[in-house]
Amino acid sequence: MAALLRAVPRWRGPAAWGRPLHGLWCCSEQDPSRWVGSRPPTMKEMPSGTETEKFQMVYRFDAIRAFGFLSRLKVAQTALTVVALPPGFYWYSQGLMTFNSLCLVGGVAGFALAMLCWMSHFFRRLVGIVYVNESGTMLRVAHLTFWGWRQDTYCPVADVIPLTETRDRPQEVFIRIQQYSGKQTFYLTLRYGRILDREQFTRVFGMLDVPK
Repeated sequence: MAALLRAVPRWRGPAAWGRPLHGLWCCSEQDPSRWVGSRPPTMKEMPSGTETEKFQMVYRFDAIRAFGFLSRLKVAQTALTVVALPPGFYWYSQGLMTFNSLCLVGGVAGFALAMLCWMSHFFRRLVGIVYVNESGTMLRVAHLTFWGWRQDTYCPVADVIPLTETRDRPQEVFIRIQQYSGKQTFYLTLRYGRILDREQFTRVFGMLDVPK
């Protein structure tokens, strides 16, 4: 995973093919809340009163675009593998496929499903952008859905466990964003991500010895 993170910033990805997916996680320089892509993010658990409140970006992980593309690619690959099972059973019943070949197709499909579940479990918790509202009481976390699209989740800052109270270290590849309520855990990387507002980030997550 660390090798993939090191390779992503040097890989232009879908941008080299006419940039069909670039806008999904790319915002304009003038207005970070305005997305270049045509598909708006999905809002999850939006608290009342946040519709008109402004949020400031404090953290950004640029490689999230590549992870979203990889997630969608994995879903498509798994779907194609599973779709091949019914024809395989049919060909086996007609004597056109050996039992060993059928077992191979089934094993590949099972492995693809297992990998999809594992990758989805991680990708859905990988943080792309962190926002904090003007009053510093609400956190908005932009992460991926199962299908590789963006989703925004809100949680009160008071419910966020400071990183200084956890066993995670800033030098690790991934550190966890945990809540006292135990609702959901997210992962962000300080090694490959960028802290845009160090003061606000420190107010939420505590004083950390992270590279500037």
